[in-house]
Amino acid sequence: MTTIASKLQSVRAQITDACQKCGRQPTEVTLLAVSKTFPAEAVREAALAGQRAFGENYIQEGVEKIAAVQTMADVPPLQWHCIGPIQSNKTKLVAQHFDWVHTVDREKIAQRLDAQRPEHLAPLQVCIQVNVDGGETKSGCSPEEALALAQCIAALPRLQLRGVMSIPDPQPSHDAMLAVHRKVVAVFDRIRAAGIVGLEQWDTVSLGMTADMQTAIAAGSTMVRVGSGIFGARDYSSQA
Repeated sequence: MTTIASKLQSVRAQITDACQKCGRQPTEVTLLAVSKTFPAEAVREAALAGQRAFGENYIQEGVEKIAAVQTMADVPPLQWHCIGPIQSNKTKLVAQHFDWVHTVDREKIAQRLDAQRPEHLAPLQVCIQVNVDGGETKSGCSPEEALALAQCIAALPRLQLRGVMSIPDPQPSHDAMLAVHRKVVAVFDRIRAAGIVGLEQWDTVSLGMTADMQTAIAAGSTMVRVGSGIFGARDYSSQA
């Protein structure tokens, strides 16, 4: 078994354990393997070990990696998620190459993604990024802005609104982290209760990474984003 395959097995076991501790089924939580800064060959190893959903933060790198993986004859079709910030000049790349985008935080970006999504592709699956703890340097709309943004996205024909995403700051204790995670789930619940037309597939809380995955699952996350726990430590020198 390769190192990536063994780490995947370990992360899946952690997800199962976290779900059992809070009375949930492991099938309720999707594992998103965050492959940013890692080569296409690492994606291939993970795919051959059964992983199908991959997240990329850097859009240009992600587009190049998607193309490289598609040339690999032994790799099955994969699902690609954009989980990094999106500038207006990068929306076309996201619309053309990714299956999901987790980081829509304003109407302008949603409208551009909708207009630039090719007709021959399925609607782009979208999560609203929520800055739940108010960090000034982080992307995301405020919890108070999320409902209006959801109403906007739900009306766009080439987008399918699926849920919310957040990257809360670390907290000093399990209980404090759990409380912040629950604030994200509360935003998800408020939007679901609003009765917006177009939320037929409102089912995703993208929350929790390698360090806070168990707490996020206890709070109600349905998709955890794990990178270093699968691929190892990252080298960011190429991103400088």
